[in-house]
Amino acid sequence: MTDSIQILHNPRCSKSRQTLALLEAKGIEPEVILYLDTPPTAQELAVIIQKLGITPRELMRNKETEFKDQGLKDPELSDAQLIEAMINTPKLIERPIVIRGDKAVLGRPPENIDELF
Repeated sequence: MTDSIQILHNPRCSKSRQTLALLEAKGIEPEVILYLDTPPTAQELAVIIQKLGITPRELMRNKETEFKDQGLKDPELSDAQLIEAMINTPKLIERPIVIRGDKAVLGRPPENIDELF
């Protein structure tokens, strides 16, 4: 299986750097997506969430100030509203996300990427 590998990466995040280094140590040169600079579209993020097998709420960084400021703890918010919040404030997206084909994992811990190989 030679699917291309992508990583939604934040170079300021130690887990993101460790995950990228682990991929490179395996001889993999992933497509690095600096998602804070170029966030995914709502449709792209929905697909990523599906590949992760989690809910939009589970992908959110709920300790960020923006999470509280935007009232995102509200259980009445729809998945579409949560995805929209992440698109508008990409800092809310948990990272790093490594994607291979129809599967994705969160690199928390970085060793989670082994599930893709």
